[in-house]
Amino acid sequence: MPKPKVYVTRNIFEVALDRMREATDMKLWDSELPPPRDVLLREVHEIDGLFCLLTERIDAELFDAAPNLKVVSNMAVGFDNIDLDEATRRGIPVGNTPRVLTETTADFAFALIMAAARRVAEGDRFTRAGLWKTWGPMVMLGQDIHGSTLGIIGLGRIGLEIAKRAQGFSMRAIYHDAIRNEKAEKEYNIEFIPDMKTLLSESDFVTLHVPLLPQTHHLIGEEELAVMKPTASLVNTSRGPVVDPKALYQALKSGSIASAALDVTEVEPISMDDPLLPLDNIIITPHIASASVATRTKMALMAVDNLLAGLRGEQPPDCPNPEALQ
Repeated sequence: MPKPKVYVTRNIFEVALDRMREATDMKLWDSELPPPRDVLLREVHEIDGLFCLLTERIDAELFDAAPNLKVVSNMAVGFDNIDLDEATRRGIPVGNTPRVLTETTADFAFALIMAAARRVAEGDRFTRAGLWKTWGPMVMLGQDIHGSTLGIIGLGRIGLEIAKRAQGFSMRAIYHDAIRNEKAEKEYNIEFIPDMKTLLSESDFVTLHVPLLPQTHHLIGEEELAVMKPTASLVNTSRGPVVDPKALYQALKSGSIASAALDVTEVEPISMDDPLLPLDNIIITPHIASASVATRTKMALMAVDNLLAGLRGEQPPDCPNPEALQ
């Protein structure tokens, strides 16, 4: 009996590729960059399963090009790159990789909070440029983290881990979410703020942990940035379009807020002529919050489990649209 045909859109860990080679007739796009759209549409024509990343747009056009497709496995927690309604309508289950990257992403978000507060990246550039002449009492002054107020927007798994880490720095942790979590409030000594602008105005650091939905697109814009403290920092490790980049540029340029740290941008990769890049008071990293060897390996293996289950006609272990099989 022939093995199911699978297309993998990026080179990943060999342990995950070996599992797919053993169970499927696998074809790999072996490149650092994602496959061009025309290549992707051509390669999916005869496949039964697709192993993709958040860089691929999985929509009606692709589904039309892949009449035999039984499952889409996305190696990511988010699935905003996939038209989930269209997949469900066609009876195609989608897999994702939640939970496994929670603590790793929280570690990185907190690293960005610390780096922005203490101007770590800016200080490194200062030194490399030969500007460090002596110890100076007014050189590279930043903000204290301990004893400050941390505002968490979105108290999901990652937001909760951020709250846990805030305890170690004796921070006052406050949060805003569509759903209140009174259990977490007691367990982690965090305070619910029903109005987001109130949270923004009280926070020394604001960290974003919301999914990209129509209602969270440009959730942080001109009005929101205007109510933040001039000493405050904004950190985003969720999705780039949650923050309006033009409004953020103006806030950083004018000193309306002190700094920002982004692991995600509205367009990825960010354009080299983007006005945010020359600013000294922003850190921009290339979407690496989950990029530890252990976590990315686990993500790849989870995505393989989802793929193989879907090929067997079963519900993937992690499936945001289980109704597709009903």
